[in-house]
Amino acid sequence: MYLDQIKAELVEAQDVLNKFISDENNIKLIQEAALLISNSFKQGGKVLSCGNGGSHCDAMHFAEELTGRYRENRPGYPAIAISDVSHLSCVSNDFGYEYVFSRYVEAVGQKGDVLFGLSTSGNSKIF
Repeated sequence: MYLDQIKAELVEAQDVLNKFISDENNIKLIQEAALLISNSFKQGGKVLSCGNGGSHCDAMHFAEELTGRYRENRPGYPAIAISDVSHLSCVSNDFGYEYVFSRYVEAVGQKGDVLFGLSTSGNSKIF
Protein backbone atom coordinates (compact mmCIF):
# COMPACT_ATOMS: atom_id res chain seq x y z
CA MET A 1 0.00 0.00 0.00
CA TYR A 2 2.75 2.47 0.95
CA LEU A 3 5.68 0.55 -0.52
CA ASP A 4 6.48 3.17 -3.16
CA GLN A 5 6.43 5.98 -0.62
CA ILE A 6 8.58 4.02 1.84
CA LYS A 7 11.10 3.20 -0.87
CA ALA A 8 11.16 6.82 -2.09
CA GLU A 9 11.84 8.11 1.44
CA LEU A 10 14.66 5.61 1.95
CA VAL A 11 16.21 6.42 -1.44
CA GLU A 12 16.04 10.14 -0.62
CA ALA A 13 17.75 9.54 2.75
CA GLN A 14 20.43 7.48 1.02
CA ASP A 15 20.97 10.21 -1.58
CA VAL A 16 21.31 12.89 1.10
CA LEU A 17 23.81 10.77 3.04
CA ASN A 18 25.82 9.98 -0.11
CA LYS A 19 25.96 13.68 -1.00
CA PHE A 20 27.05 14.54 2.55
CA ILE A 21 29.78 11.89 2.58
CA SER A 22 31.09 12.92 -0.84
CA ASP A 23 32.08 16.34 0.55
CA GLU A 24 35.40 15.72 2.31
CA ASN A 25 34.97 18.93 4.29
CA ASN A 26 31.96 17.41 6.10
CA ILE A 27 34.11 14.50 7.27
CA LYS A 28 36.83 16.89 8.45
CA LEU A 29 34.28 18.97 10.40
CA ILE A 30 33.00 15.86 12.18
CA GLN A 31 36.57 14.91 13.05
CA GLU A 32 37.23 18.41 14.41
CA ALA A 33 34.10 18.22 16.57
CA ALA A 34 35.09 14.78 17.87
CA LEU A 35 38.57 16.04 18.77
CA LEU A 36 37.13 19.11 20.48
CA ILE A 37 34.85 16.94 22.61
CA SER A 38 37.59 14.40 23.32
CA ASN A 39 40.01 17.11 24.41
CA SER A 40 37.35 18.63 26.65
CA PHE A 41 36.88 15.28 28.41
CA LYS A 42 40.64 14.87 28.83
CA GLN A 43 40.79 18.28 30.53
CA GLY A 44 37.86 17.56 32.86
CA GLY A 45 35.21 19.28 30.76
CA LYS A 46 31.75 18.16 29.76
CA VAL A 47 29.34 18.39 26.84
CA LEU A 48 26.12 20.35 27.06
CA SER A 49 23.80 19.40 24.21
CA CYS A 50 20.65 21.17 23.04
CA GLY A 51 18.16 21.45 20.23
CA ASN A 52 14.54 22.28 19.41
CA GLY A 53 11.74 19.83 18.64
CA GLY A 54 13.07 16.60 17.17
CA SER A 55 16.59 18.00 17.49
CA HIS A 56 15.96 18.25 21.24
CA CYS A 57 15.38 14.49 21.26
CA ASP A 58 18.61 14.01 19.29
CA ALA A 59 20.47 16.16 21.84
CA MET A 60 19.12 14.01 24.67
CA HIS A 61 20.08 10.83 22.81
CA PHE A 62 23.59 12.19 22.19
CA ALA A 63 24.09 12.91 25.91
CA GLU A 64 22.67 9.49 26.80
CA GLU A 65 25.14 7.73 24.52
CA LEU A 66 28.01 9.58 26.19
CA THR A 67 26.88 8.97 29.77
CA GLY A 68 25.61 5.47 29.08
CA ARG A 69 26.93 2.78 26.82
CA TYR A 70 27.74 3.27 23.16
CA ARG A 71 28.83 0.11 21.33
CA GLU A 72 30.99 -1.22 24.17
CA ASN A 73 31.35 -1.05 27.92
CA ARG A 74 33.44 1.94 28.97
CA PRO A 75 33.37 4.62 31.64
CA GLY A 76 30.64 7.20 31.14
CA TYR A 77 31.55 10.62 29.79
CA PRO A 78 30.18 13.81 31.37
CA ALA A 79 27.33 15.08 29.22
CA ILE A 80 24.10 16.91 29.97
CA ALA A 81 21.22 17.57 27.60
CA ILE A 82 19.60 20.92 28.27
CA SER A 83 16.18 19.37 28.67
CA ASP A 84 14.92 20.27 32.15
CA VAL A 85 11.29 21.18 31.48
CA SER A 86 11.05 23.49 34.50
CA HIS A 87 14.15 25.40 33.33
CA LEU A 88 12.86 25.68 29.76
CA SER A 89 9.45 26.87 30.97
CA CYS A 90 10.85 29.30 33.56
CA VAL A 91 13.37 30.94 31.27
CA SER A 92 10.90 31.10 28.38
CA ASN A 93 8.39 32.84 30.62
CA ASP A 94 10.79 35.17 32.42
CA PHE A 95 13.28 36.06 29.67
CA GLY A 96 12.02 34.69 26.34
CA TYR A 97 12.56 31.40 24.57
CA GLU A 98 15.69 32.66 22.85
CA TYR A 99 17.47 32.49 26.23
CA VAL A 100 16.64 28.91 27.28
CA PHE A 101 20.02 27.50 26.28
CA SER A 102 22.28 30.45 27.04
CA ARG A 103 20.92 30.83 30.59
CA TYR A 104 21.62 27.16 31.25
CA VAL A 105 25.16 27.46 29.91
CA GLU A 106 25.71 30.55 32.09
CA ALA A 107 24.55 28.56 35.12
CA VAL A 108 26.44 25.27 34.69
CA GLY A 109 28.94 25.75 31.88
CA GLN A 110 32.64 25.96 32.69
CA LYS A 111 35.70 26.97 30.70
CA GLY A 112 36.66 24.01 28.51
CA ASP A 113 33.13 22.62 28.19
CA VAL A 114 31.60 22.04 24.76
CA LEU A 115 28.14 23.23 23.72
CA PHE A 116 26.76 20.85 21.11
CA GLY A 117 23.76 22.51 19.44
CA LEU A 118 21.72 20.45 17.01
CA SER A 119 19.38 21.64 14.27
CA THR A 120 18.29 18.79 12.03
CA SER A 121 16.58 21.24 9.67
CA GLY A 122 19.38 23.78 9.80
CA ASN A 123 16.75 26.47 10.30
CA SER A 124 16.76 26.95 14.06
CA LYS A 125 16.78 30.64 14.92
CA ILE A 126 18.03 30.06 18.46
CA PHE A 127 21.63 29.18 17.59
